[in-house]
Amino acid sequence: MTDRLRLVIDAAPSAMIVVNGAGQVVVANSEAERSFGYTHDELLALRVEDLIPSRFRGHHDAKREAYFVHPDRRGMGVGRELFGLRKDGTEMPVEIGLNPIEIDDERFVLASIIDITERLRGQAAENAARDDVLRRSILDTIPFCIIATDAQGQVVTANPAAESLLGYRQEELVGRSITEIDAVERARYSDGTPALSRVDGDEGEWTYRHKDGRTIPVCEAIVPLEGDGGFILVSYDIAHRIEARERVEHMATHDGLTNLPNRSLLLRHLDHAFEAVGEAQGQVALLLLDLDHFKRVNDSLGHHIGDELLVVIAERLLMCVRNDDMVARLGGDEFVVVMHDLDPGADLDQRLDELLKAVVVPVVVHGYELAVTVSIGATLYPADGDDPASLLKHADIAMYAAKSTGRNRVRWFEHRMLDDNNGKLSLSAALRQAIDQDELSLAYQPQVDLASGLVVGVEALARWNSPSLGPVPPDQFIPVAEDGGMIAELGDWALRTACTALAQVQAELGRPLRLAVNVSPRQLRGEAWLSEIADALEASGLEPKQLEVEITEGILIEDHGDVVAMLDSLRSLGVSIVVDDFGCGYSSLAYLTKFPIDKIKIDRSFVQEITSPHDEAAIVDAIIVMAHALGMAVVAEGVETEIQETYLRERGCDEVQGYRYSPGVPVADVVRIAQQVGCS
Repeated sequence: MTDRLRLVIDAAPSAMIVVNGAGQVVVANSEAERSFGYTHDELLALRVEDLIPSRFRGHHDAKREAYFVHPDRRGMGVGRELFGLRKDGTEMPVEIGLNPIEIDDERFVLASIIDITERLRGQAAENAARDDVLRRSILDTIPFCIIATDAQGQVVTANPAAESLLGYRQEELVGRSITEIDAVERARYSDGTPALSRVDGDEGEWTYRHKDGRTIPVCEAIVPLEGDGGFILVSYDIAHRIEARERVEHMATHDGLTNLPNRSLLLRHLDHAFEAVGEAQGQVALLLLDLDHFKRVNDSLGHHIGDELLVVIAERLLMCVRNDDMVARLGGDEFVVVMHDLDPGADLDQRLDELLKAVVVPVVVHGYELAVTVSIGATLYPADGDDPASLLKHADIAMYAAKSTGRNRVRWFEHRMLDDNNGKLSLSAALRQAIDQDELSLAYQPQVDLASGLVVGVEALARWNSPSLGPVPPDQFIPVAEDGGMIAELGDWALRTACTALAQVQAELGRPLRLAVNVSPRQLRGEAWLSEIADALEASGLEPKQLEVEITEGILIEDHGDVVAMLDSLRSLGVSIVVDDFGCGYSSLAYLTKFPIDKIKIDRSFVQEITSPHDEAAIVDAIIVMAHALGMAVVAEGVETEIQETYLRERGCDEVQGYRYSPGVPVADVVRIAQQVGCS
């Protein structure tokens, strides 16, 4: 090899070696000696494979031999992962350029090698800086509050979202203890530092304090930082979530019409009240109020008048009680008043007298002056019952005693009432006689399809006009029928009568209709009920798909296996299942996924909230959307105005029923009503 070539190679600023076909290093410059850590003689004693890490040597011989067969110029290997092996065993990232040369008819390869360690370090530093800018940009723009602390809980940095959430500038936050922005005290370690490692990234609800002093509920996750013992706190404002949760809780525990506590909250309240009495030897009075002849208001003036009357009564009761007392609505026209802090022997007559005087003042609703009287059943804890259920039951018995002795009065519970033939017992006997003497009848309330405007079905409603008691509301005699074991007989009669009547109606009308019948939980658990339905359908000639069975929300809560089996059997028969008065009980839409339900009836109390075109009935909207999402139809009951009808149509409600179309009418009037509604 020429001396001139050696001089050129040695003067090159990069490491250069010449390798022969056997892979032996034949020439190496001083830069190669420096880069690889060998002396010149040591390099000449090496093969080129000795200068690359062992993990790359496996196929290098074959590649070298192939290169000598077909030599070409190759660039410096930019982007390729190439490494050289120093004498001390360390590796260095390199770029390599290969040039074939021929000297005296012998082929060699000139390899130019550049150590790119410093270049990669610079690139890594640039990438790290760029990544840091990106991370900072992300932290600055992310909508979550992010605070970094040291191991002692001192803030070391915070993003703009933290400034916005807490009202502090970043420089005001840095250096503060995280406990200074906490509205509640965190647990501490023995050295006094806050215990921020309570979770490893799991979210938990916490409360911060804004700079102006107000509290902020947040969802907070705490992640420990590796190495320095600090923490990252990631949080966001959940005020809206808390408000929504409180609204849902309020809806679950309060009456939708009067906003009074409902039965579930009343029972909780009584439990706490009884515990508070405890050893103080005090008393709690529970008054069960039922409006006298309230059904007459609904039937004669409409449910919207009745609802406004209930709201007025609720307001009057609230004005008659003390701060610690409670007024609740059980449903319908029944209210409960709980009076606290009563000493044994205290005179309640004055308080009851004041309450009665306030309630019975005539109420003017939409120009109608309504005379109001109430029947009250009164009980005392612990004398009349040692648990909420017993006290309510005994108050109910006393209330029926008040009604049976002329109404508009207060009756205190007496233990002898349990055996008296009063209240429900006397009503039970009268009902049994009524069934035997055919005093019961059925009324039919049309159900209208909102899309077509046609009457598509009717709901059969039981009616009892007693010669001795007068008209008895269904909400009074149906529970008596259930308690007295008459509900199966009553239900079978209603089913057969309604099926036969509907067959006659649709023959005269010239098109089919659906029939909705209410069913008691006791009927659903009866073994013979399914065959009774099949027999009634066969006898009347109705198709199973024309029959709708309406169940109550209570059945969904109880979730008895035999009830589910019965509902499945009804569905397999072709009969539809409808949940009646949905929303006024204790169930939720979550229960609907467990049961074979075809349709939901929105309780009239929610429909009555729609009083103007600009109203937003959130519960109605939610029920319609969720029911449709579950593949169920929706019917709204209690529709009385055009505004309500329009609102429901625009929200996609399928069917409606109510006084806007017709009250419950005798079977002879159903065809006329169906024709009138269809033409209107």
